[in-house]
Amino acid sequence: MNTVQIRSAERALSVGTWLIVAGAMLYSILTVTPLMAAHTPAGWKWTAPILPLVVDAAVVIVVRLDSVLARLGGDGGRWPVVLRWLTGCMTLALNVTDSALKKDLVGMAVHAVAPLLLIVTAETGLAYRRAITAAVTRLEAEQRAEREARERAARERREAAEARARQEREHAATEAREQREHEARLAREQTAREEAARAAERAEREQREREEREARERREQMREQQQRERERLAREAEQRREAERLASEQAARRQQQEAAEREAHERAELLSGGPVDKKQDEDVARRIVAAAFAEGLSIRTAVELCGWSLGWVTARYQELRDTRTAPALEGASS
Repeated sequence: MNTVQIRSAERALSVGTWLIVAGAMLYSILTVTPLMAAHTPAGWKWTAPILPLVVDAAVVIVVRLDSVLARLGGDGGRWPVVLRWLTGCMTLALNVTDSALKKDLVGMAVHAVAPLLLIVTAETGLAYRRAITAAVTRLEAEQRAEREARERAARERREAAEARARQEREHAATEAREQREHEARLAREQTAREEAARAAERAEREQREREEREARERREQMREQQQRERERLAREAEQRREAERLASEQAARRQQQEAAEREAHERAELLSGGPVDKKQDEDVARRIVAAAFAEGLSIRTAVELCGWSLGWVTARYQELRDTRTAPALEGASS
């Protein structure tokens, strides 16, 4: 699959997402407006569509900004997740409230379809966009690597051609030098003075070559020493990084252990009160139910500890199960 196909899939995802968002918004406004009108004073019934419009506007903001962040490869943190689930839950609650008040289970199921579809589409669309962005980045990196490889191959060919040309020039120079030396030898045979001069010149040349050879050896020794020093520094740096990493991991494990001990202590305090005869405050009851759920206690035990109804505690248990399942589903989709 190339970049054009990935971009086409991204456009299809965007169009489909906005179609679902628009349909869910229209359905939510048509469903929630009568409910708001029935619970609004007579003189203010014209304000009934405002609440569904506000909630749906928040949905539009979440979907739009999530798509932009996913395309840029960014992460908005936990607040976008809170807003996304808050707006989804609000839309779901507003859509099923009228049927719930009428005790119409079929109506609740029917009116829950659009909000649930909107919630799942928002989460799935975000995961798809992140995957598409990663694929586009990977393809661009591969194309860039291929282009660099072609440029490197062309550069190596140019260097090889230059090396061949240099060797040819050196060969021609060598032949010319040998010709000159031959002529010089002929000249040395003609005169002893020229022979002595040439002998002195040869000795001087040998001295120069010896000095150059010694200089090359000294440079080679210096390079080897520098290489050994760089390797030693690299090993020391790697040892320091490893020590820092181990210290960081130990600190993280220690923090996790302390957090787990604090949570276990808080749960033990909440569950140590035993059965109660009256309802606890809702906030206290929610914390007791959460502690009971974390400890694996039964729903009836949680009812006895907080004093609330079996249905209310069952709903809180379901919310906690959903909260635990959602991150796992999101991680699997990613």
